[in-house]
Amino acid sequence: MPTSALHVARTGLEAQDARMRVIANNLANIGTTGFKRDRADFATLAYQEQRVAGQQSSGQTAFAVGLNLGTGVQIQGTSRIEAQGTLNTTANPLDLALDGPGYFQVDLPPGGQIGFTRAGNFTLSADGTLVTSQGYAVQPAIQIPAGAQSISIAPDGTVSAITPGNAEPALLGQLTIASFVNPAGLRAIGDNFLVETAASGPAETGAGGENGRGQVRQGALESSNVNVVEELVEMIETQRAYEINSRMVSAVDEMLQNANQTL
Repeated sequence: MPTSALHVARTGLEAQDARMRVIANNLANIGTTGFKRDRADFATLAYQEQRVAGQQSSGQTAFAVGLNLGTGVQIQGTSRIEAQGTLNTTANPLDLALDGPGYFQVDLPPGGQIGFTRAGNFTLSADGTLVTSQGYAVQPAIQIPAGAQSISIAPDGTVSAITPGNAEPALLGQLTIASFVNPAGLRAIGDNFLVETAASGPAETGAGGENGRGQVRQGALESSNVNVVEELVEMIETQRAYEINSRMVSAVDEMLQNANQTL
């Protein structure tokens, strides 16, 4: 039994270490544009069933409760919390935010894989293409002519600007927004990008503001949805849980030493 308790305490240490890593990643990305915090989810390990509830205790009676001993805990997965962060106004007309569900689409090299992101801090390449800070083209591709002024991006993603020699704004294209049945199933690959998985389902694209998709807000960026106070509270809880499991290891070790000395 003491050996089993050591194993249970070890699984607790590993689980709390994983939870602390998730919290550390959340806090590290508190200033990352469009970042969504993660939450560690846990599950119990298999139980050792030594007596079944309802089993006969005598000829006429049955046990009212069973005898089951747990074998510890394991990390079941990490859930991405999709709550929207605060929209902060900027003076840059190429800064875009989504007010509501959805993702911008980006052409990731190599092979033309489509990535999805909430980070709308876009800029222009040397040929006037709307790109991310890494130089990846936003999809559908938007080309801004040289010398264009008064770039305007409507809530539905329509892009227009006043081009040289024209007094009226010219339509340059439209950004479409991707949505998913299960956005939590998207896989994070770093650099603020997510990719489609079987769990997320295929991307459904359309104009901003249609079919539940968020509207495009020009001159704004979405901040991280990490709440510092909440993360610090969870960090303290994790630290205390880790300490308790460490004490359990020490307590069982003392029990084993006492048993060895006595026997």
